[in-house]
Amino acid sequence: MFKGLQDKYKSRVKRKLQEAVVSYFQAHPEIKLIVVTGSVGKTSTKKAIATVLSEKYKVRLHEGNYNTDMSVPLTILGVPYPENIRNINEWETAIRRAKDKTIMPADVEVIVQELGADKPGDIEEFGRYLKPYMAVVTGVTQEHMENFKTLDAVAKEELSSGNFSQLALINRDDIDGSFAQYLTNSNLDTYGTTDVAEYRFVQVEYDEQKGRSGNFIAPDLPSPVSMTVHALGEHNVRPVVAAATVGVKMGLTGEQISSGVSKIQPVPGRMQLLRGIGGAKIIDDSYKSSPEDAVAAIQTFLGMEAPQRIAILGSMNELGDVSPAEHQKLGRMLYPDYVEWVITVGADAEKYIAPAAHAQGCQVKSFDSSVRAGAFAHSVIKPNAVVLVKGSQNRVYTEEAIKVLLLDQNDANKLVRQSPAWMATKEEFFERNIV
Repeated sequence: MFKGLQDKYKSRVKRKLQEAVVSYFQAHPEIKLIVVTGSVGKTSTKKAIATVLSEKYKVRLHEGNYNTDMSVPLTILGVPYPENIRNINEWETAIRRAKDKTIMPADVEVIVQELGADKPGDIEEFGRYLKPYMAVVTGVTQEHMENFKTLDAVAKEELSSGNFSQLALINRDDIDGSFAQYLTNSNLDTYGTTDVAEYRFVQVEYDEQKGRSGNFIAPDLPSPVSMTVHALGEHNVRPVVAAATVGVKMGLTGEQISSGVSKIQPVPGRMQLLRGIGGAKIIDDSYKSSPEDAVAAIQTFLGMEAPQRIAILGSMNELGDVSPAEHQKLGRMLYPDYVEWVITVGADAEKYIAPAAHAQGCQVKSFDSSVRAGAFAHSVIKPNAVVLVKGSQNRVYTEEAIKVLLLDQNDANKLVRQSPAWMATKEEFFERNIV
């Protein structure tokens, strides 16, 4: 009975918030909504787009990944999410604030919103009340496979955002062309870092400190735009290219696009380069881990010059039946000539990555705690090493392994999931689950 009442009340709140969003855009038709969907890179792409568009427009962006059916209406409207989600009064206050937005003067010109999908139908539900100006689809890769089962199901879901938007912008490098069958919107453009994309970045020079200098090619610009991209790993250039492309579509000049791109910085936990002890370089990629971005991170890591390389790899969550094979693939990428230590965190990483890396001849050590993994790395690290830290959220939290390796402990503030609420969640997890 109580569960039924909860579900009924949640449905009412969701309906009221969605109605407020519809009324808001009816009252302010001049505001452009840009949505970002995809299996990987949504947060980086969203932030990059907002950074570039801020050169010309007043932009609303929520820094976190509040991309669920209950949070999206609130973040679009700029209304705070209830601190206590079980408190009815807080939800009623949120509904009132949402309604107030429809009668207040417009406070932004552009809204950049991430949309998340955990199961089939999630993105489609957003399309029942959202009518975006543009949808940016960042990639189609294996995610939440216990729900989606097949990659085709993932593609159909993520690409559906392009069908309920005026314009669709697709990452051509990370979305197989066969999935075009799921797009019915003919107003479509592609972006990327290869020649198959209409809007692309052509790198001319790379310096680890200064970034990637090159030219942004856009069919509707009179000449290429010279710009510098600060991104570690080619896969992290693509969010920047998406932002530049959205800038073109939104009427920014080449100078504004170049200026905005120069201000884009890595999202915490997304291939962020941090200073480690003894001159070490730490590649912090601890935000999330999926097969494709884990492979890309390892490739970037192996390509960096260093007297010693250490890989700290956490389990990849929510992969369903493909989990063993995808973890093993990562282990098989590692060779003792390139990687001195492979350190795993979590059950699946220990069960599948560790033996695969050991079979290649690597030294391997497995832990159930990221804190212990970091302590072990501290005990074996050598001067000027490169350390890759890759992991996921629940039950992994490899960002905590980084802390003991930092040269400056103030840089711990640059790590992902460091809010008081997150730290409390992690402390409880370590106390309950680590023996």
